[in-house]
Amino acid sequence: MPNPPFDPVALITQAYAAARAEPPRSWHEQGLMAGFPPAPEARVKRSNFMRAPYNRWGFQHIDRLLPTITVRAPRAAHPLEIRSTHALDAFTLRSLSGAQVPLAEHLAATCTDGFLVLANGSVVHEHYANGHGPEQRHIMFSVTKSLIGTLGQAAVHDGRLDDTKLAGDYVPELRGSAFGDATVRHLLDMAVGIDYREDYADATSESSQFGYACGLTPGPLAEGDPLPPEYAGLDSLYTFLPRLRKRGGHGGFFHYVTATTEALAWVIERATGEACHVQLERLWQALGCERDGFFIADPLGRNVAGAGYSATLRDIARFGQMLLDRGQVDGRQVLPRAVIDTLLAGGSVEEFARNEDFAPFHGLSYKSQWYVRNGEALVALGVHGQMLVVDFAARVVIVKQSSTPEAIDLLGIDTWLAVQQIAAHLAHG
Repeated sequence: MPNPPFDPVALITQAYAAARAEPPRSWHEQGLMAGFPPAPEARVKRSNFMRAPYNRWGFQHIDRLLPTITVRAPRAAHPLEIRSTHALDAFTLRSLSGAQVPLAEHLAATCTDGFLVLANGSVVHEHYANGHGPEQRHIMFSVTKSLIGTLGQAAVHDGRLDDTKLAGDYVPELRGSAFGDATVRHLLDMAVGIDYREDYADATSESSQFGYACGLTPGPLAEGDPLPPEYAGLDSLYTFLPRLRKRGGHGGFFHYVTATTEALAWVIERATGEACHVQLERLWQALGCERDGFFIADPLGRNVAGAGYSATLRDIARFGQMLLDRGQVDGRQVLPRAVIDTLLAGGSVEEFARNEDFAPFHGLSYKSQWYVRNGEALVALGVHGQMLVVDFAARVVIVKQSSTPEAIDLLGIDTWLAVQQIAAHLAHG
């Protein structure tokens, strides 16, 4: 019998109904990591923290599960102006389903741990759930890519990195791999022709191999399963990246691959002579962040650049506000304005639209590891519901930290609609 046609409207309606009937439970309510020691079924560990329900605790406590690299905050934080923390309590979004959904209901249904909105530089809404709070760090997954892309674009601007040169010119170890004859610009814009499956459910996929090589996951999808033969010899990202093979040409398309960001970070580090965490730390201090951030460290102590950064909700918002202010913090230029202008110029909307995996976001383009909307907004997205939106037209910054059961959640479509509607509401309010 053929499968029924995919109907996102019906599925979104069902998802809200299910969340109303049985709201997602916090890690406290589920008893995760309670007791000394916790009961076996309540233990969150490296082998399960990426899966529900354990991710509800795990995404806020990566530093208790994996080795990390600190990105130090300054001794004195730059305070955020708080105008309100409840300005959007009565806000409702126009769902793809056609229904008017209260923002609070949407945040609960999408397992939101933290949600913060800045308008004209001031906090107007701040929400925490699931044991999260202003002091707690939370993994941002692929929002990390956009931080790295910003560093890369800055290195191009100041002449330390030439985006017309080949990746193999900077990192000879990449010659013969998918990345060797790709330009740095191909890496920045996710335009590398590579044989790579971003399939988190297949233990043999290249994305699963990436998770093992960087130390994010122990390998098999179930405890006790043997390592697939594809994992042999993978002791770090330095051994994984040169293995990846080219498929087709480079350029003229958008092919989202986490490993491409890791290759980009290696190129940036080789070109500049500085680790990415060191470069980000300079910005973190200039932003006046409240808490140290941290990268997951791979087995050789390398920062995981494609998905491994954790920070507080407010500090990610500070990064977004700096971009919104064209690289300025308190009147000081901490990032050249031209870097932000280049990001905001975006890439080809047509090339991006040919990738059907991103159909809900068609109309955007991609530039230096950022999604770009009409030259008006920069968007960073991460699996399990992470998001940073910098809307230049509305003068709004929005950050969302979440722990959805699935890596790609259908209600993420409504989140994308919600942030645009919130920005428009605040711009005209």
